[in-house]
Amino acid sequence: MEQLYISLKDYLIFKNFFEVIKGLDNTILLLAISLPIGFILSLIFALGRVSKITFLAKIIAGYIFVIRGTPLLVQIYLIYFGLGSIKAIRDSFMWYLLKEPFWCGVIALTVNTVAYGSEIFRGGIQSIEKGQIESGKALGFGKFMMMRKIIFPIAIRKVLPSYGNELILMVKATSLVSLTTYMEMTGIARRIMAKTFAPVEAFIAAGMLYLFLNFLMVQFIRYLEWKYNAHLRVSN
Repeated sequence: MEQLYISLKDYLIFKNFFEVIKGLDNTILLLAISLPIGFILSLIFALGRVSKITFLAKIIAGYIFVIRGTPLLVQIYLIYFGLGSIKAIRDSFMWYLLKEPFWCGVIALTVNTVAYGSEIFRGGIQSIEKGQIESGKALGFGKFMMMRKIIFPIAIRKVLPSYGNELILMVKATSLVSLTTYMEMTGIARRIMAKTFAPVEAFIAAGMLYLFLNFLMVQFIRYLEWKYNAHLRVSN
């Protein structure tokens, strides 16, 4: 009897795996849009954070404080349920995006990752030695060329491990978007749980897929570290 129970659980996990994997494309789509936008905005906000324009730096600092100080779930609810309750927004062009749970999820994930990513990149920018900046000026680099050739490449290389952690957290954060009725992997797992009353089997299947996605993300970050930090490679 016990063997039959174990076999049934294994069957349910196996069956649920192929059900949950149907939401993999939705999870990847969330990441494919929010991560690149978040990366670019994080760099821009990091520059604003270290700029000499005090007013701009304080506004960005306030934004970072608010977003990092509140749970992502609260932010998702405020964007999905809160903004939709404002008549001016429902009557504006923004409603075409905000009425869709997918775009609300993208906006929430992007807003959240920009707050963390900009602080990571700020640390990378501020860690650049003055001698490297002076070398660029001696070569006649302007501000744009200085950013492109010296500041961004060095800062990004230095913060790759830290930003890699943020990317992994973003993969796991996509599961919260399911609470807006968007059917990514966790949403499908919750639907299976409601039908079968077998939460363990449903969420083991989902957990395996999230683990696989994060495995790929870790390998991607390791590849970037290997490629752009050649001086740290261990020679065999």
